[in-house]
Amino acid sequence: MRTLVLSSVLLASLLSVGCATPTVVQSKQTGDSGMTCEQLRAAHADAMEFEAKARKERGVTGTNVAAALFFWPAMIGTYKNTEEAIEAAKERQKHLERIAAEKQCKLF
Repeated sequence: MRTLVLSSVLLASLLSVGCATPTVVQSKQTGDSGMTCEQLRAAHADAMEFEAKARKERGVTGTNVAAALFFWPAMIGTYKNTEEAIEAAKERQKHLERIAAEKQCKLF
């Protein structure tokens, strides 16, 4: 019985560590307004990549399936984290688009 409890705790620990934790970017960063058009394009592309990675981690992955089956609170945490990362990346993109428009830069 003790081994079963210990195994369950170990499995839960591994699943919670293995859950998706995409990077949550700051929407506004120091120096944004001083960026050149090229730097704005690169930063905008990075923000788009952060959003794409967060969306991918929200999807069906082996870790997410295991978390859903064996440790569902971790799945809820993953979903909340990915949602926060997606929103932050979208806000960053909008912020950079405003600066680019002010400077008459083309991002695409």
